[in-house]
Amino acid sequence: MILMKGRLVSCLTGAALTLAGCAGPSPSDGLIHVVVGLYPYAYLAQQIGGDLVSVENLTRPGAEPHDLELTARQVAAVQLADLVIFESSLQPAVDSAVAQTRPARALDVTTVVPLEDHPIDDQGDEMSDPHIWLDPIRMSLVATAIKDQLAAIAPNDAAAFDTNYAVVEARLSQLDQAYRTGLATCQRTSFITTHAAFGYLADRYGLTQIAIAGMSPDAEPSPLRIADIQRLAAQEGITTIFFETLVSPALADAIAGDLRLTTDVLDPIEGITDQSRGSDYSEIMMSNLTALSQANGCR
Repeated sequence: MILMKGRLVSCLTGAALTLAGCAGPSPSDGLIHVVVGLYPYAYLAQQIGGDLVSVENLTRPGAEPHDLELTARQVAAVQLADLVIFESSLQPAVDSAVAQTRPARALDVTTVVPLEDHPIDDQGDEMSDPHIWLDPIRMSLVATAIKDQLAAIAPNDAAAFDTNYAVVEARLSQLDQAYRTGLATCQRTSFITTHAAFGYLADRYGLTQIAIAGMSPDAEPSPLRIADIQRLAAQEGITTIFFETLVSPALADAIAGDLRLTTDVLDPIEGITDQSRGSDYSEIMMSNLTALSQANGCR
């Protein structure tokens, strides 16, 4: 089956896949083929699987994962994968491909870490928040599930997966401790960001997220909301308006300019680009910590 613009159409199977333009991963290279919906889970799969896996990220670098549409080849890759790692409701195209093609194994990370509702404004409005990977503790739970899935696929390689997993677990524990220490004593605990992606991180480390545009990074705030943000910035003594690498900084620049504040990047780590402040998840998480510490006067 092929997903094209939200519809599923028939595709030839078996030997005809390549001729039909549906070529997926080859099962003959001896690797475990893992297909993921977006970067954070690709990071975990590659780190834990090491040279025993090949990982395909369905979201290309620099693309917004929420808006993902799949090509015919990508749907075939989902079908032929040894393991698909996805987050249900975050990328409907991936949900549909998994449901229709029924790959050998599919790990929905929300079965490991249930999603929570987080505020999208200061009026008490909430939405289900998909950004669980921005909390290292929740990320660790997903890592455990991926390790177990890989071990179930290749029991003879379980020891290698355990060894790699121990390294990942230690790195995530170090991140958690760095955040606890780095954000323990701050002049302020509120921060303003264009994208309400940091609810889990804020809850974990005692911060308050003030989002300009809710869960959607492309949403346009109303003039009333912008006025509210300006009021809250003055009220909380906020110095910085955060924006993200995959979205234009124009909105953050406009609000910061009106208030004579600075702007900085707070990366939701939905993808890696040349503009990312780090080469992988761990490095960007540390860059985010530095940005939050500076903006909030932490010591």
